[in-house]
Amino acid sequence: MNTTVLTIPERSNIETGSWFSKLSPALRNDILSRASVRRVPDGTLLGCRGESAEEWLGVAKGAVRVSSVSLAGKQVSLTYVEPGTWFGDISLFDGLPRTHDASTHGDTTLLIVRRPDFRELLQQHTELYDALLRLNCRRLRLMFDTVEDLNTRPLASRLAKQILLLARSYGVPQGEEIRIGLQLAQEDLAQLLGASRQRVNQELKGFERQGAVRVEPTRLVVLSKDALLAIAGR
Repeated sequence: MNTTVLTIPERSNIETGSWFSKLSPALRNDILSRASVRRVPDGTLLGCRGESAEEWLGVAKGAVRVSSVSLAGKQVSLTYVEPGTWFGDISLFDGLPRTHDASTHGDTTLLIVRRPDFRELLQQHTELYDALLRLNCRRLRLMFDTVEDLNTRPLASRLAKQILLLARSYGVPQGEEIRIGLQLAQEDLAQLLGASRQRVNQELKGFERQGAVRVEPTRLVVLSKDALLAIAGR
C-alpha cells in the first residue's frame, strides 16, 4: 500500500498506536504494504454476528461501534474501537464466526488486510504471533476490569472512568477544556455502562454541578480531569 493515500493525521494515528508502534520496522512496513485504505461514511455495516470473518482491520480515523442485539431486538453498544487500534484477528485465528456486529461511527478511515495476507504475515513474521498474543491479553484484562467495575463500582464512578477514557482517545484540547470529539448520545453512554439513559442523565447533571463536565447536545466537554478522577476513585 502507498501510505501517501492516508492523510498525515490518519498515518500518525496508525503509526503511533500503542500496539502497532512497538512492532519492528520490517513488520510494520509489511503490514502497511499489504493493507488497502477504505474510507466509509457513518453507519456503514462492516460485519454481522455469525458471519465468516475475512479481514483484519486498523482504524486510522473515526471509530467502529461494536454492538449486539438484545432479546427485545434492540442494538446495544458494547465498545467503540478508537483510531490506532487493530481488530478482527480473533475470528481469523480460530476460524469461528464473528461474535458481534461492527459498524462505523462517524466518517471512518480503515486499513484492511485480507485473510490470505494476514496468514502470510503470520508465516513470515513469527513476531506477529507474540504481538497479537500480547494484544489479546490486554483485551482480556480490560474485559475483566469492566466486569469487576460493573459489579463493584457505583454508576458515578464508572461513568467518570468512561468519560476519562473517551477524553484520552478522542479529546481535543481547547484552552483548559477538553472537548470529546466522538459524538455520543446519552443513550450510547448508558449502553456502554449497562445503565438507563435516565440514570446517566442524572449523574451527568451532578458532574456539571461539581464543575467536572459540561454537557452539550451529543458532545461532552471535560472541565476538570481532577474532579473526574476524584469521582472515579470513590
